[in-house]
Amino acid sequence: MIVDHRPQVRQVLLVTLALNLLVVIIKGSLGWWTGSLSLVADALHSTTDSASNILGLVTSQLSSPKPDREHPYGHQKFEAIGALGIAAFLGAAFFEILKGVLERLLADENPVTMSPLVLWLMLFVLGVNILVTYYERRVGLKLGSKILIADAHHTMSDVWITITVMLGLIGVWLGYPQLDILLAIPVAGLVFRSGWEVLRENLPWLIDEMAIAPEAIHNLVMEVPGVINCHDIASRGLNGRQLFVEMHVVVDAQDLATAHGITEDIEAKLEDRFSPIRLTIHMEPPNYQSEKISYGDDSDG
Repeated sequence: MIVDHRPQVRQVLLVTLALNLLVVIIKGSLGWWTGSLSLVADALHSTTDSASNILGLVTSQLSSPKPDREHPYGHQKFEAIGALGIAAFLGAAFFEILKGVLERLLADENPVTMSPLVLWLMLFVLGVNILVTYYERRVGLKLGSKILIADAHHTMSDVWITITVMLGLIGVWLGYPQLDILLAIPVAGLVFRSGWEVLRENLPWLIDEMAIAPEAIHNLVMEVPGVINCHDIASRGLNGRQLFVEMHVVVDAQDLATAHGITEDIEAKLEDRFSPIRLTIHMEPPNYQSEKISYGDDSDG
């Protein structure tokens, strides 16, 4: 059974969008007031949080799991495309931060002013970031939402970046203004890492990488009475969200009704293990032989 979690995903994204906009306003104002490069970079990164929330709302609206005439396999890949958009935002933020570091180094000036109020406000911002990360990740794992999990990764990078920036601001307050520039560099590294993780997690889904090991499917199908062999197994999709599996099955059946009953048992067994799943089975007669479990195997009898 296909379950549509988009209303819950949209609700989470709206809440986190409001919180992220608050964070952007605070960081941007403090960065302008103090002249801190690392704080401006942090505000830029937080802007991508808000942008990714908006992107998530758009893709969540489009990513219905229910098939239609034009999209017989559903629309869920729109969500993965949205996650790739988040990775693109992170890449842009990475280069903007490095650009700011180089400009400050070439200018050879550090017009940064600091006060205890700035540090207290940044501590408040840190708490908001931690709350958003926990909330998005918990709901994302519960619903199996790629966009929420990807956005939680993004916001978690904001937590570490804010901690790093606060250390630099404390250094500036204590009389070490160069810390502001030096700590802007690891901020850029954390941004890049977050983008790479989002990219790595979503590309396999988009390019139809194997979702389940064919050997695992083969072992389950061979447990069904009446199955002689199972081969040419292919799977794609996302385990726990929607899987598509194709296979050829050699059945011990002399009539279509018996063969159909065997395929129903196969569907029930795989549905019990990998739900939700859409299964396509090509039936073959008892005398057909093949040792090729999946594609890429050279042996075929």
